Amino acid sequence: MAALLRRSSISVTTSMYSEGMSTSDRLIESTRELLWERGYVGTSPKAILERSGAGQGSMYHHFKGKPDLALAAIRRTAEEMRATAAGVLDGPGTPYERIEAYLLRERDVLRGCPIGRLTMDPDVIASDELRAPVDETLDWLRERLAGILEEGKEQGQFAAGLDGEAIAATIVATVQGGYVLARASGAPAAFDVGVRGLLSLLAPLDDTRIS
Repeated sequence: MAALLRRSSISVTTSMYSEGMSTSDRLIESTRELLWERGYVGTSPKAILERSGAGQGSMYHHFKGKPDLALAAIRRTAEEMRATAAGVLDGPGTPYERIEAYLLRERDVLRGCPIGRLTMDPDVIASDELRAPVDETLDWLRERLAGILEEGKEQGQFAAGLDGEAIAATIVATVQGGYVLARASGAPAAFDVGVRGLLSLLAPLDDTRIS
């Protein structure tokens, strides 16, 4: 089974920025990238300014300081993750097919989940304000998946006794755990095996696509 190649939607170099992007947007995008790459402590004001190409003092002109800018960056990352997930989960197909599309969508597996990685950052977790968008996004994802699973139960695609909330939590845990296993092994195969294994457990009895 060939490993799926997944790419990130977040740019990683300043040359990718739109020429018309405002200074505040460049600061936010640079902070998003740095938080993903280095974590909160490693994301220094100097690094943000260098990555964004903004002049000295720009951060404090547009934001109160690093925590305020980090919050704006985390909120934008959370909004993007929701929009990306919703684009698949709210798309066409049966409940199973929409969950399948979500699990198999393109991801930069070895780079990790930009939201999931924040949960391992002690400085983010220690701040109620910085943690809130992360927690809210994962809650939203579990609720949306649970709703789709309930749709599947109503349509007879999933067993009547299936616990939608528990399975939704399992899906999120499988994805986040898959990132960790893939990064530990240095290969995306661990992620692929995990999500395909979960899909084989969820697949309707008459579905022969997953083997």
